[in-house]
Amino acid sequence: MGSDPQYAKYPSLSLAQDIFTITNPASVDISRQTSLRKLQDAVSEHKMAPLYRYLAHPIEGILNTSGEGSTRRSSAAGSRKAPSAPSTLKRRPSVSVDFAWDEELYKRLKADNDKELETIQKEEAEASEQAGDTEVQAAKGKRADFWARVGDKDKAISAYNAVFEKTGVLGTKIDIVLAIIRMGLFFGDRLLVKSQVDRAKTLVDTGGDWDRRNRLKAYQGLHLLTIRAYNLAAPLLLDSLSTFTSYELCSYSSLVVYSVLAGSVSLKRVDFKSKVYDAPEIRAIIGDGEEKLSALTGAASSGPGAGDEEMTDVTSSTSATPAAASTVVNLTALGSGQAAAQEAEAPVDFTPLAGLIRSLYLGNYQAFFLALAAVEDNFLSQDRYLYEHRAWFVREMRLRGYQQLLQSYRVVGLQSMASDFGISVDFLDRYVQVGLDDRERGLMQDGFRDLAKFIAADRIPCTIDRVNGIIETNRPDDKNKQYADVVKQGDSLITKLQKYGQAVRLRGSERG
Repeated sequence: MGSDPQYAKYPSLSLAQDIFTITNPASVDISRQTSLRKLQDAVSEHKMAPLYRYLAHPIEGILNTSGEGSTRRSSAAGSRKAPSAPSTLKRRPSVSVDFAWDEELYKRLKADNDKELETIQKEEAEASEQAGDTEVQAAKGKRADFWARVGDKDKAISAYNAVFEKTGVLGTKIDIVLAIIRMGLFFGDRLLVKSQVDRAKTLVDTGGDWDRRNRLKAYQGLHLLTIRAYNLAAPLLLDSLSTFTSYELCSYSSLVVYSVLAGSVSLKRVDFKSKVYDAPEIRAIIGDGEEKLSALTGAASSGPGAGDEEMTDVTSSTSATPAAASTVVNLTALGSGQAAAQEAEAPVDFTPLAGLIRSLYLGNYQAFFLALAAVEDNFLSQDRYLYEHRAWFVREMRLRGYQQLLQSYRVVGLQSMASDFGISVDFLDRYVQVGLDDRERGLMQDGFRDLAKFIAADRIPCTIDRVNGIIETNRPDDKNKQYADVVKQGDSLITKLQKYGQAVRLRGSERG
């Protein structure tokens, strides 16, 4: 198993989610106020003077739109390079954030920071004079954790790298790199996260223990999720469900959401059934009572044809009355030190998520569209990692629903398909603004013909015949495709050979 992870306490990524929530126009007022109180309490409790200045300073702060100097801040901010910020905070918040700047509070926090740094400096000096390398490294580690705790990104990374260079223990080195990755995730620095994920992979490949390999898998999956590589993130996140212990990265509830969404949009139907729809880890969380029991007792199978008859009616998952939120139980954490962190998780209502995967697999497309809208409202628009990609995700899931229906038929009636999805014909093929209701406009988002634009982009092999009111699918013939590829590649090869021949003749004439 290896030694216990080090440097895993700071920074708190849940605080970054709170910062996102108070600037998110899709957040409800009560959530925004709760997150604001958490942020204020964290700044005071952990003496976060650098982060407080970074967020709330009237001139340099990225959040404060009220208080002294807010007018000058707007003009000055336009001429300077914006610092890294949690996820969408690289742009100015579109909602008013009442996070006022208090000069006296900042001075007190700064004085406390200076006093604590002096203590750490004394510990380092005493350790270097009277103790060994282990004590010196421990003192330097305190300095790195201090900067991570108070929210100074550059100094924290510099301090962590200083500890990294002096340590020879592989497990400690991996823990330090994971801490730097969390600093990058906190401030939305994707380039830093990518470089440090590659660095951690190199270290793990040289002999990392089982626990740190599994932790890195979750880190890498989350990073891929933030850069919209859902096809690469899905297998990593789904594999992490059964061995997850990285509560410093995200809650288990969040991992479930990320895994299900990534798998739903990227996996093929067979893999989607075995790894998402029938997966015991997922059934134990978002299934009904019988499904949870069968998954926890091992009766649920994740094979290709397992348990279809046990699934409940999908319409019950998208009813108007939401189910009571439940707290996720990670069986891996039971009996370990991670169980305490799990107890702090807030209950989550997985009903929209369950409705999404059930309706997609069972082909109940009207319920699928309703569940997709609910997932956007409850998950995509509320999470700092998913918010930026919400429009893309909704579009790709609509595409997946269209593809799944059309691949089963040679000809489909336009009106029939519109009825299956619970939308109008105009939504599928024609831009008629007055013909759409509010739900359809919300689904379409960009205001263009939905099915027609996928056909025009060669995402769906079919044609629409509006005269006869049908959709004809054009099934690709493998032999014809291979023949076309050979012709295309042959033309390219002939062109290259002709250019090569001309070059050879020119060089020969020059010699003559």
